[in-house]
Amino acid sequence: MNLQHFGLFFLICLCFNCDRKIRKIETTVEQNAITASEPVFKFDSLYIATAFDFPVGKPNAKGYYNAQKFQENMHLGDDWNAVTGGNSDLGDPIYAISNGYVKFAEDYGGGWGNVIRIIHKMSNGTMVESLYAHCDTIFVDERQWIKKGEQIGTIGTANGQYLAHLHFEIRDKLDLPIGQGYSQETNGYLDPTEFIMANR
Repeated sequence: MNLQHFGLFFLICLCFNCDRKIRKIETTVEQNAITASEPVFKFDSLYIATAFDFPVGKPNAKGYYNAQKFQENMHLGDDWNAVTGGNSDLGDPIYAISNGYVKFAEDYGGGWGNVIRIIHKMSNGTMVESLYAHCDTIFVDERQWIKKGEQIGTIGTANGQYLAHLHFEIRDKLDLPIGQGYSQETNGYLDPTEFIMANR
């Protein structure tokens, strides 16, 4: 084999190995995605959501009021504030509204800050997702099973962007992106207070 043929052979091997590495990375990412969504298909029966409570002032939102309701100003959730106003609720506990599985728990940045997303499977097989945003702290990890009423975080300001409050959503589509928080289009979003009251 002359030098020119050897160079061509080396280049082909290099490309083949790069392609194998890329395919391996893609496969790993795909497997991780499947593992992360597995509870959607195989939910732990001990964590079925049999009833729902409010995410603050458990179980009935005592000491809080809904400062911006679902679809007020095209809002896609409820904004929970302490009746004492201002930043008086900064650091107050946030609770899981029902049994479920933590799908997402990290700082999303922008106007969202720390966000927690929990998947809930109801007794009738229906699945919904609760979303808790602007958190000051997060007390749960992704892929963690959670019980109703467990503290999952604390009320925050989205890193100082707002006065302290909890932006809270309930979605009946599990694959929606974080989104904008405001829209006239409500497909995939439920009225959180209405849903909780109907499923106590």
